[in-house]
This record gives sequence, C-alpha cells and structure tokens, in this order.
Amino acid sequence: MPDTLADDVRAPIEADITALRKGSTAWSALTLGQRVTLLRGVRRTVAANARTWARTAVRSKQLGDDHPLRGEEWLSGPYATLGALDAYIETLDRIANGRNPLDGIPIDRTASGQTRVHSFPLVGIDKLLLSGFTGEVWLTPGTTPGDARARAGLAQRAPQPGDGGIGLVLGAGNITSIPVLDVLYELLAHDRVVLLKVNPTQDALVPVFEKALAPLIAPGFLRIVRGGPDVGAYLTANDAFSHVHITGSAPTFDAIVWGTGAQGKRRRRENRPQLKKPITAELGGVSPIIVVPGAWSDEDLRFQAEHVATMRLQNAGHNCIAGQVVILSRDWAQKDQFLTELRRAYAIAPERPIWYPRSEERMAQAAESYPDALVLADRLLVEVGDGDDATALEQTEYFAPVLGVEQLPGTGQAFLDAAVAHANERLQGTLGANVLIDPATEASLGAGFERAITALRYGSIAINTWTAFGFITPTVTWGAFPGNTIADVGSGLGVVHNALLLADVERSVVRGPFRPFPRSASIVRDGGRFTILPKPPWFASSRTAAEVSEGLTRFRAQGGVLALLRTLVQAMRA
Repeated sequence: MPDTLADDVRAPIEADITALRKGSTAWSALTLGQRVTLLRGVRRTVAANARTWARTAVRSKQLGDDHPLRGEEWLSGPYATLGALDAYIETLDRIANGRNPLDGIPIDRTASGQTRVHSFPLVGIDKLLLSGFTGEVWLTPGTTPGDARARAGLAQRAPQPGDGGIGLVLGAGNITSIPVLDVLYELLAHDRVVLLKVNPTQDALVPVFEKALAPLIAPGFLRIVRGGPDVGAYLTANDAFSHVHITGSAPTFDAIVWGTGAQGKRRRRENRPQLKKPITAELGGVSPIIVVPGAWSDEDLRFQAEHVATMRLQNAGHNCIAGQVVILSRDWAQKDQFLTELRRAYAIAPERPIWYPRSEERMAQAAESYPDALVLADRLLVEVGDGDDATALEQTEYFAPVLGVEQLPGTGQAFLDAAVAHANERLQGTLGANVLIDPATEASLGAGFERAITALRYGSIAINTWTAFGFITPTVTWGAFPGNTIADVGSGLGVVHNALLLADVERSVVRGPFRPFPRSASIVRDGGRFTILPKPPWFASSRTAAEVSEGLTRFRAQGGVLALLRTLVQAMRA
C-alpha cells in the first residue's frame, strides 16, 4: 500500500478505519427494526439541517442567496435525501414486519417480455403532486416476477451476523446529495459500513454532512474524510476496504483500477488491474435528447424548448445527466420553429458561474472544435450542419454549458428508429437518454414506440421528462446500462438509489406529461397524461422555482397542509 501521506493526514484516517471495523460488527448485529429506528433518526437530523445544507451548497457554487436558480440546491440536496430515506424506511419496515418490499406494487411484462416493476408513484402525496409522472424498473431478460419478489431486499432480506466489511465511497463533486445517497446504498444494499471521501469541491458541506448524518457517525457506521488525489490513492490501495464505489469520471476510474502512466497502460494491456477489490461506478456520458416530430402547438414548442434548455443548463451543465445532443428530424415541418424557440430559451435562461474545476477548459475545447457555435452569454449552442464533424460533440462529455443539435432524415417510426440507433452507436456512454413525443404521435406509432424504447440501450430513459427526475426518484434505479467491464467501463458499473432494493436491474424508465397544467387538461382526449403540476420547479425558466423548491423540501421534511398550499400557489405562478 502506498505510504505517501504525511503522518498528520494518515493517522486520523487510520483511526477512522479502526472505528469503522468496530462499527461493522455493531451494524451487523442490529435487527431490522433497529435499522428502521436508526434511519428515522437520520431523517430527523437531515430535516433539521436542510436549510443550512441548501444555503451552503448555493454559496459553494458561487450563487448569491437571492439567485433565481438557488432552488436547484434544495431539490438536488436535502429534498432528494429525505425522499430516499422515506423510501428506504418503508422497504426495511416491510421486511421487518414479514412483508415483501414489492407487496402491493404492480409487476407486469414489457412489450419485449421483460419483467417490469411499476415503482413510482407509491404514496398518495406523490400521486397528487406529481400526477402524470410514473417510474418503472425493467429487470434483466429472463428474470421472472417471482424472481423479482424473491430477491427484493438484497442484503436486508436476511442480514448475516458477523463483520459485513467496510465500503469506500469516493463522493461526487457536483450534486450534494450524491455522496449521501451512495453511502445509504452501500450501507443498505450491501450491508457495509462506509468511509466517505468527499470531493474537494464539497469540502464546505462536510460540517453539514457531519450534523445531518450524526446518527450514522456516532456508532461507527460512517466516517467522512477530506482530501485530494493522494488521499484517494491511499484509500483505494488500503486493504481495510472490501469494496469501492465512485461517482466521477472514466479517467479517474481508470487511474484507480489500472494506475497511471506507462505502468497503467501496461497493466491494462496485460489485464492486471492494480485494484484487487470489487468496484462499482457512475461515470456519466453524452446524453441524447430525441425530439420525435409531431404536430405541436406554439405553447408546446416553447415549453419543450425550455425543457431542453433546462436539461443542459441546470447546475451550469455540471451534471452527468445533462442532455448534450438534441436529435431532430430534418424533415419535421416545425423544425425551424422549434430551433428558434430553443435558441431563445437557451439564451435567456438566468446566467450563473461556471464553477466546476476545468469546465472552462472544456468550454474552450468546444469553441475550438466548433468555431461557428452560437455564443449565448455563458453558454455555447452547436448546430451541426451538413458536412460538419460531430465526433467531438458525440464523444466528449463537456460537463459544461455546451448543447449540440444534430439532424437526421425521416419522420415517424423511421426517424425514431434512426435516432435510437444514432444514440446507441454514436454517443459516448449509456447512462441516460431523453425522448420528447406528443401523445398523438406516440399513439400513432403504437407498439413501434415501445420497441424503440426497448432498443434504446441506456440505464435511465426519460419520456416527456428529464432523466434527472429518475435520479431524484428513489424507487427507480440509477446507473449505466449493463454490460460494461473494468476494461471498458463506459458510463459505469452497477446501480445505486434503488430503494426497493431490487436485484437483476437492467434499466429504469420514467414518464411525464407532455404538457403542464392547465394545458394538460386538454391533452387527455389525445391519450396524454393529466397533471396538476404547472411548469416544474426544476425548469430554468420557472419564475418561482426557488420558493417552490424550498417549500417542497420543507413539506417533505415537516409536513403541514397550509405550507403545502402556499407552495402550490407559488407553483401556479411559474
């Protein structure tokens, strides 16, 4: 094991590992009922620290306390964490009381014959507030509904006495809930206590995490450390850990698994990884936004253009799920009108700092590759023309506000099939894909639409919503499409979130309404989905996003009908 750390850095880490060894034995001795009680305690401390969490995240990302996009940090931080805790508590409580996590949850087959769990919405408040939104988990081919029920619960189905080991989580640096959600999954899906190394971009959140997660820290189930690559290298080489999980980039993954420089290249050629323990990873990719041509109203064009702009610009584009390549029909009669609306929505969204390390370099790379790109405030829009080389756009995850548009011939099923093939074969990664389609067109395609979704090889697919909705929904899963290896890791290995603790996962599919309220009322006659949700608070163009996001988080934390009604009134003003 490398011994390159100074004593004053190494000694506290080793003390943490010693505490976790003791904590592992204590964790394995807890009954399921005691684990439920523990998670309820975590929920209380997360709720108590939600305001500090969100405000610290806002400032760490160089936003002012009154910035219109500050609501992003409420939804993607404490709100997401509280939702996950609620879902895990329900799953463990069911198991503790002799029930199956899937009791009462519809399970059927997809058009391709795969077992499908209808995992969202499961509670009344979600059915009301997020009416029109649904989530499904598709299991691997050959898995039966009986298999799904028998294996649901993973490590919590029958916790084994003894030492479950210590997992190492190398935390993401972009979204503040990710490290916490990864800790919960390691603890509950795999029965391992956890050492979390935060990314340096989240150092300011460490005191918040220590308070919010105090019920896990006190008994030795969790320790949190800071540090750069030297600390990460020390930890991944440490024999104390039985498993590693990373949310980050493929180069970082390769450095951990194979090493760097000439030695790393040689190990890869010889298939001799330096990492001797299992590893899972979520590594991002280039996400498509497939726009299926149809007959859209002016309001539809404007709303969906704002939708696309949000997919790229949320968190300044520093997201592994940021939509990067819009795939349009060259033959769509409304193509030019949609592009006009997209340019407008992309240009007028609120400006914000490009804060993630090295993102300015990626912006410069994009500008160099595409000198004719539209420079709109702090962002680039690349409209790929005939004869232009789209390779850089398709193979580089810019992790910055760079949005590309490509055009393919055809309409209807021919276009959709071509767009799916293009996304599968040309774009780097398999993490998330987005499809926008009006209900009349979807109905006209019939079974052909479901066949196309089945053919789309991505771990998360969003239809008329953004894959971020899948990320924030704890009872669906998050991770790359299966099939990657440490030698060719793509968008990663394994899944996280998955609060139903399902085994044999292939993908998740989330679906949303094509039109918001009140226009959703008229779409039902076309076979569409009704929703009471107006412009969603995660839209960059929402005028009341900050107030609504904070209000929803407070409701999730504390309840209160009157407060919720006030939040809904704010939402109607979006």
